[in-house]
Amino acid sequence: MERLRGPAASQVALLDAAACPEEEGLPKAVCPKEEEEEEEEYRRPVTFTLGNEILGLGPASEFQNPDADIYMHFLMSHCCYDAIPTSCKLVIFDISLEIKKAFVALVANGVRAAPLWDSKMQSFVGMLTITDFINILHRYYRSPLVQIYELEEHKIETWREVYLQGSFKPLVYISPTDSLFDAVYSLIKHKIHRLPVIEPVSGNVLHILTHKRILKFLHIFGSTIPKPRFLKKTVQELCIGTFRDLAVVPETAPIYTALEIFVDRRVSALPVINDAGQVVGLYSRFDVIHLAAQKTYDNLDISVREALQQRSICLEGVLTCYPHEPMEDIIDRIAKEQVHRLVLVDENRYPRGIISLSDILQAIVLTPAGIDALNS
Repeated sequence: MERLRGPAASQVALLDAAACPEEEGLPKAVCPKEEEEEEEEYRRPVTFTLGNEILGLGPASEFQNPDADIYMHFLMSHCCYDAIPTSCKLVIFDISLEIKKAFVALVANGVRAAPLWDSKMQSFVGMLTITDFINILHRYYRSPLVQIYELEEHKIETWREVYLQGSFKPLVYISPTDSLFDAVYSLIKHKIHRLPVIEPVSGNVLHILTHKRILKFLHIFGSTIPKPRFLKKTVQELCIGTFRDLAVVPETAPIYTALEIFVDRRVSALPVINDAGQVVGLYSRFDVIHLAAQKTYDNLDISVREALQQRSICLEGVLTCYPHEPMEDIIDRIAKEQVHRLVLVDENRYPRGIISLSDILQAIVLTPAGIDALNS
């Protein structure tokens, strides 16, 4: 992979494009030696406040048992290079690219984020993610009759200047020789879902690490080590997940309401509920990017129900779990289905919480080390 130098012939660089999807097979775990009903009412975030009646109290003791640090030590002993697939797709954007073209390119290539290259600085300066698309729509959308000029005309660098307003933060990245434990800490500490792996000598981006990739690595190679006893405990006993003030969205609410909740609550997915308050779907940030593919982002007044019915491809559906299920089954289900979260429901399918990859990795990797990066 050659490092980009100066203005490329194309502003969209497609590197290591392979026929296989982004989450293809893992390589051998070997580290190199050198080197993710009223309109007025809908304009306000909708929340579902939950008590602790179905959950046990403090799970801290479960993660202090002698075998609780097995996964912590396993990830400490493996480097980021171990989790990089043998073949994957990586898209890089120059910041001079028009932002609309960038989002269309993300969809066309089936990726959720791309590193940003600044030709003047000759370095990577950030990431373009679905969150940027959501923030643009949320900031500039007015009505179906008004074109979103900023999305049609702005370049990536213009959006960064407007959104960041001069408070440019250094790109959070990691070296291929750093441990996967360090990668988990960085992802959760900085509340990001994509962590570029950058080779320090050449400056090349080798891969984008995600929570899902790390859990998949742990799920596959972790079978060679003993399992911690806390995996036999139930969700109710361990209290892993978000259970209070859960953000949900009614299926009859307009998409713009979902965008408001994404921005205001900084959540990545919303359980969709019917009039009875039961979970009938899941609307995630990734669903929003397909507004660009379908060119329907000019009308954000359609309902969430309609948006879910118009999905152009089969996306992550709503997968649920119950308080009485053991943590081992929860992890197996998430890994098998390759989803980012499960919605915790009761026997009547009322939402009681969400268990995300961040929650799981915090609990099984960082908590045994005495680190609470999730709430810091």
